Amino acid sequence: MKRKKIASLIFEYFFMGILAIIFIFPLVWMFASAMKPEAAVYNDLGTIRAFLPGHVSEWLEPFKAVLSRFSMGTFIGNSMFYGISVAVGSVIVNGMAGYGFAKFNFFGKKILFALLLALLIVPMETILLSRFTMAQSLGLINTRLAVILPGIAGAFNIYLFRNFFSAIPDEVIESAKIDGANAWQIFLRIMLPMSKPAIATVGTLSFIASWNDFIWPIMVLTDRDKFPVQVAITVINNTEPVFTNQVMAVLTLSTIPLIIVYIVAQRYILQGLGGSGTGIK
Repeated sequence: MKRKKIASLIFEYFFMGILAIIFIFPLVWMFASAMKPEAAVYNDLGTIRAFLPGHVSEWLEPFKAVLSRFSMGTFIGNSMFYGISVAVGSVIVNGMAGYGFAKFNFFGKKILFALLLALLIVPMETILLSRFTMAQSLGLINTRLAVILPGIAGAFNIYLFRNFFSAIPDEVIESAKIDGANAWQIFLRIMLPMSKPAIATVGTLSFIASWNDFIWPIMVLTDRDKFPVQVAITVINNTEPVFTNQVMAVLTLSTIPLIIVYIVAQRYILQGLGGSGTGIK
């Protein structure tokens, strides 16, 4: 029995190791290509040196070159602004909706929640045109609000908050009401602090989705100084002359913030997606 368990663990770790290598290889190549001269990127293809950076003195040259050619600070700053705005808005808006579905009784609640769950199977690409038409009718085209507002509300985020709030006993809310707290005070001072994993999960996933979004920003923005970094990558990739090491440098700059955000919030994300960690001791 012990041998079978050991063999199963060996196979499990071996399989996970293979998957990790498959996913990590492109990232390693991207980082390595961003830290070597253009000629070395092509000369090293097909060899193990493709996954190794150049000489230490060459590491920052592609980054300096791309920063001198393009306003990367503006593009990254735009993405940070959009991502943080969407993350904060998602926590507030989806949190309020989840609180309403979890702790309030109103007419049509079950029907509305069923429709909400049905939205989870609708691909976002199918509503892009109607969303664009709505943004145009509101006069939001080529504004930062056009990028931020559509990304705030999400069916999955509401569902996640609703599950967390449902796990909080009603007695906690009743006690707060006896002490004179109203619905807003209960939401802000009790419900949200007890749902930190849900806040971290929704905030992080919303930030990542906003940061990686390409189709919607390119549809609603025309001014280059409002472009997020994902749209800027396409602009850089189509601006002659195109240097592979500089493109990889831009991709590296756009990837590092996501890695940092995930590392910081990963413990809460695992609790949030696992449906635990409501703060009840």
